[in-house]
Amino acid sequence: MYDCIIIGSGMAGMTSALYLLRANKKVLVLESESIGGQIASSPRVENYPGYKSISGVELTSNLYDQIEELGCGYEFEEVLNIESVGDKKVVTTDSNKYEARAVIIATGCKYRRLNLDREDEFIGNGISFCVACDGAFYNDKDVAVIGGGNSALTIALDLINNTKSVTIIQDLDKLTGEPINVEKITKNPKVKIHYNSKVLKYIIKDDEFKGLVINEAGVEKEVLVDGIFVSIGTIANTKPFTNLKKDQWNYLLADEGNQTSEEGIFVAGDCKSKRIRQLTTATSDGTIAAISVLNYLKRFE
Repeated sequence: MYDCIIIGSGMAGMTSALYLLRANKKVLVLESESIGGQIASSPRVENYPGYKSISGVELTSNLYDQIEELGCGYEFEEVLNIESVGDKKVVTTDSNKYEARAVIIATGCKYRRLNLDREDEFIGNGISFCVACDGAFYNDKDVAVIGGGNSALTIALDLINNTKSVTIIQDLDKLTGEPINVEKITKNPKVKIHYNSKVLKYIIKDDEFKGLVINEAGVEKEVLVDGIFVSIGTIANTKPFTNLKKDQWNYLLADEGNQTSEEGIFVAGDCKSKRIRQLTTATSDGTIAAISVLNYLKRFE
């Protein structure tokens, strides 16, 4: 039996593993996709303390090497269910069943995508989701923001200061963000807004991202930009955890120690209900969850 099973191998999950392993705990990490989570797909990370610039793959690989050297167990399996049986947790995957004293859920979330042709090729190289991560790459360039809610308007306002222009593509007849942000956006001469518009396809020339083709109120138009920021929401990866309390968007609710509604089950990273989702907050969550698990495990000593 493991001291702790960690579900997910992004920065939050692997940070938790690092702390637990250094405390000589027996740890198993379960991952259904690939090591590193969303940040592993970023070609350059420039907002993580201690690194002027590092690729997401290198950053997450370094952390993986750390926990592997400390003896972390690792299995590529999809978790289907967590069940409390007495004083232990039983984690069922698509291949096995595992037992542990505690569980940390660090399954993250996924950005909603437009799901258009060749999208995967240009994520991080023309198609972005995080302005804090990629905004600086578009200084003095033309960009577009897809979406008209609070998150999209926040991205647009952040981009306005350093870009040449910002074009907003909104599928409704108005912006739905907070009125104060709507006013700032609509009054800024650097912003152009396409209402009642849907993105049809990306414009790719010579294997470079060049812009979008949109349908605006029944009329097809080209929007030529250097890059886009897609802000049409996120999807929490919490579907298997039906016994735990979630917010209205299916993110897991937790206390200050990152314990969920069920004792002995903790959460870390982007699948947690919170306001800010960044690389640094993910590692912070992982630290808090691990320390909470260590305190929880004392009852079994």
